[in-house]
Amino acid sequence: MKLDERLRKLVEKIKDRSLREKVMELLENPTIEIEGKKFSGLPLESSPAGISRHHSYPGGFVEHVLASAEIALALCKVVRKIYRGKVNQDYVLAGVILHDIFKPLTYAESENGGYMASPLGEKLDHLTLAVAELIRRGFPLEVVHIVCAHHGYEAGPIGPKTVEALIVHLADVTDSRLNGEVLRAARYLALKATGEEISQLTSKEAFKILRVKAEEGWEGLKKLLEKNNNDNVDN
Repeated sequence: MKLDERLRKLVEKIKDRSLREKVMELLENPTIEIEGKKFSGLPLESSPAGISRHHSYPGGFVEHVLASAEIALALCKVVRKIYRGKVNQDYVLAGVILHDIFKPLTYAESENGGYMASPLGEKLDHLTLAVAELIRRGFPLEVVHIVCAHHGYEAGPIGPKTVEALIVHLADVTDSRLNGEVLRAARYLALKATGEEISQLTSKEAFKILRVKAEEGWEGLKKLLEKNNNDNVDN
């Protein structure tokens, strides 16, 4: 499957040629080899970025990377413009693009249309896989640290020790929280409006549910959900 053009354009913002090439090579071939066996996982373009809490739908991985990158770049600008600080934006970009790169290896599609842990994901987490592969591929220590620390002090093996790592951590947490809360709210509203749960919901559908509820009330939301349900049955 061809690499999402939005990811390609994001990588092109990395000025350091060597780092840019390393990032692109990994995105185009996000595989890892263990004991002579190559693991490839779900395609990046169709993979979720979470199983249940956030970005838990096809395409969620790419959306999460793009959204986190936008937040990270905004934070870089704040550091430079407001605080007159220094930040290596190349490291930030590389770290935010790759922070979840091996999540697709740890997921598998379930029979009910959702996602579950893959055989590899049952034994190794995406962070461990990423750190090992980034070291093997000769990435700068600063970038490896960003990826290793992106879960923060409470949820990761190590907390951010650099401004760049802190920026990526905050960007990741912010987008994950935003997406997860919107999905949760949309599911709740849909359940209250129709009495039926929605098993899988994309971010665009979730934001539309919240907008319709705010602008048109319960009746408008009920009509939207009934129309969507009928459309899905027809398809």
